[in-house]
Amino acid sequence: MTAMEWVALAGVAGIVFGVLGTIAVRRRSEAWSRGSEEPRPEQAPRDNQDFARLVRALPLGVVFVDAHARVRFANAAAGTIFNFDPGRALGAHVIASIPNVELERRIEDAMRGEASVAPVTIATGLRRNTYVVSVYPIADSDATEGVVLFADDQTEIARLERARKEFLSNVSHELRTPLSSIKLMLETVIESPDDEAADLFLPQVMAQTDRLIGLVQQLLDQARAESGQMRLNLRDVDLEEVAHPIVASFEPQAANKGVHLELNAMRPVRVEADPDRLAQVFVNMIDNALRHTPSGGEVRIELDAMGNDAILRVRDTGVGIPYRDLPHIFERFYVVDRSRTRESGGAGLGLAIVKGIVDAHGGTISTESMLGSGAVFTVRLPIMRATPRD
Repeated sequence: MTAMEWVALAGVAGIVFGVLGTIAVRRRSEAWSRGSEEPRPEQAPRDNQDFARLVRALPLGVVFVDAHARVRFANAAAGTIFNFDPGRALGAHVIASIPNVELERRIEDAMRGEASVAPVTIATGLRRNTYVVSVYPIADSDATEGVVLFADDQTEIARLERARKEFLSNVSHELRTPLSSIKLMLETVIESPDDEAADLFLPQVMAQTDRLIGLVQQLLDQARAESGQMRLNLRDVDLEEVAHPIVASFEPQAANKGVHLELNAMRPVRVEADPDRLAQVFVNMIDNALRHTPSGGEVRIELDAMGNDAILRVRDTGVGIPYRDLPHIFERFYVVDRSRTRESGGAGLGLAIVKGIVDAHGGTISTESMLGSGAVFTVRLPIMRATPRD
């Protein structure tokens, strides 16, 4: 949790307390001007009604607890967050409505005058949500009359923070491995008295350097895609004309691995697309299929049209993707088997970049797979023209 987020939450709490204080002062002033005591609850002024509506409408969960730890008010957001009925909770002990040991301790501390602000994880069914819960004492003179709780949903922020840490960890690993290899090989060349070491290691240094350049380019592409700044040079493109030379360039790699690689264009299909970015889609998808297809397998690229969509489909007979991993395979740095991916040189960016390019073209990408039964990746792009093959 960043300092700014803590300050923002404290600011919201301060605003609510400020409004409450203003209303209290106004009530006392009106009572004094009339020469009477403060109005009874059933005669509460319009300000109290407005304030109650304000608190009920807040997206923050708000719970007021009296000095006996019984709920005196809870808005709808609090009921959703803590999974209880705000109406039925009135008058009940707060722990009956919010059975959380940590919050119980913090409420007891607040009864003694100690405020606290800290994250709390609450499980609801199969989901685990993270909230920042602020607990403040409500004091009149020297006595604590109760406690107020504010709960702010920080689940998405917590998820992004985990993703950020994972991203930094993965980038560090992917950069460290080739850099360590380059350093070791260059040290060997420098210390060697003859040219044999240079002849052996310098080509490998170049290969590792190219790998680093490729990784940095992938990171830049991914950053542009996520920020919506990917530039497209759109033109009338024939899918087969883009695919054919790329498939041909992969044929030696497929042959060395013992994998049958085939391009099957059902009919000529044209789209409005950036041919360089479209080529990147073909390269990443074919490379991904080949890396996960063992010897004796098959990778087939199919081009077709369906309705208003151009279809680019890559089928493989590889190891397949476990069901639990399917929702995540287009996330950056997500890999199904990291140990196997490291051996094959994948960084977990290829499919994320493909999705970014497809999204930028107004298309969609999906996958179907079962563990051990291969995978099918399907890209749909807005069609320009499809003509039947003679």
